[in-house]
Amino acid sequence: MTNKDIIMQMVHKNKGTITAEQVSKAGLSRGSIKYLADKGLLMRSARGVYILPEMWEDELFNLQTRFKKGIFSQETALFLLDLTDRTPSRYHMTFPLGYNTTSLNSENVKYCRVKNDIYELGVTTVKTPGNNRVRVYGIERTLCDILKGRNHVDIQIISDAFKRYAKIQDKNIPLLSEYAKILRVEKKVRSYLEVLI
Repeated sequence: MTNKDIIMQMVHKNKGTITAEQVSKAGLSRGSIKYLADKGLLMRSARGVYILPEMWEDELFNLQTRFKKGIFSQETALFLLDLTDRTPSRYHMTFPLGYNTTSLNSENVKYCRVKNDIYELGVTTVKTPGNNRVRVYGIERTLCDILKGRNHVDIQIISDAFKRYAKIQDKNIPLLSEYAKILRVEKKVRSYLEVLI
């Protein structure tokens, strides 16, 4: 089997997407993926990310591939977790304190940096609308994050998210309370829960 065949097989296995990193890990030359792009068999979607020409670009997946330390948060997390109907006009990502965010200034990304002890708190993975897996803060962590005053999330979005949370079968209120305590939004969380539950 040729490099081309192996890469195309990997692309189809990955539902139409492949990264230069995946090609390298498979022991193949990154030049092979560029060759396939030059021939029109693949299309460069973002730096290091290639897709089949008939595929839609998955901006969320592209951002996470390029900014590996970024975790989707706040309104973007609400969208990915189906806690809002609003598609974010700008994506929100969270990075560890000290992360160099200079290259994010030219992207459609709002970002924040948090202390390392809460950076990984509540991380999970979900599928994007493009069917790729990305890292995102889970429901309980996201509900706490949107209540922090400095995040300026619209009150209507917050109310809607808590209403949807109240209807979820497998909600984890003890975990929500634990995160609220760690993130210092206990009173706000309690006031929303008292109204809804």
